[in-house]
Amino acid sequence: TPNMKIKLFLEMMTWKNISLQDSASPLMEQLNYFHDHTLMILLIITVLVAQLMISMFFNKFTHRYLLEGQIIEVIWTILPTLTLIFIAIPSLRLIYILDEINNPMITIKTIGHQWYWSYEYSDFKSIEFDSYMIPTNELKIFNFRLLDVDNRIAAPFQSQIRMLITATDVIHSWTIPSLGVKIDATPGRLNQTTFSLNRSGLFFGQCSK
Repeated sequence: TPNMKIKLFLEMMTWKNISLQDSASPLMEQLNYFHDHTLMILLIITVLVAQLMISMFFNKFTHRYLLEGQIIEVIWTILPTLTLIFIAIPSLRLIYILDEINNPMITIKTIGHQWYWSYEYSDFKSIEFDSYMIPTNELKIFNFRLLDVDNRIAAPFQSQIRMLITATDVIHSWTIPSLGVKIDATPGRLNQTTFSLNRSGLFFGQCSK
C-alpha cells in the first residue's frame, strides 16, 4: 500500500572496515559482545606486560631476595587461571546457544556444488532452485561483483530458520557474517544450524573454503 514503507538494510563488508559487520541476528549480537569482552581482557594483559617490560628495561634497581618468592609464584599462577575462566565461561555459554535448535518455523536445505549452491524448501512441495554467481560481464549497475547471484533465497525475519547443509563434490562453507552463521558443507554428511533475523534486509556471504 502507498502508506506502507519498507526499509531495506544492505549488509556486506565495505572498504577499510576492520571490525565485524553490524549484527542482524541475536546470535551475532552475542558473538559481538563476546568479541568485545575478550578484546578488553587481552588489552589489559597487553598493557600490563608492556608496562612491566618497559620498567625492566629502563630501571637499574635489583632485588636481592628475588631468587625465591613463593607468594609471587602463586600470584602469577592464579591470575592467568582466573583470566582463562573469565574467557571460558561466556565462550562455553555461547557454544551451547549456537548449537540449540528451537522449534524452527521453516527449513531450508542447502547443497553445495563447485561454483554454485542448490536450495530446497523442505516445508513446501517442489520449491527448489540453483543459485549461480552473476558473471562479471552480465552485472547491472546495482549488482555487486563476486557477491550477487541470479536466484536469492528468501527467509522470514523474526522467525527461527533451520538450515540443513551438505555438498556433492568437495567441502564448502555456507557463511553469512552479519547473521553469525558459518557451517561446513561436507559430502556425505548433513549438518544443521539455526538463526533468526532481527530485521528485513539483503545479506551477503561467500564460501569460506
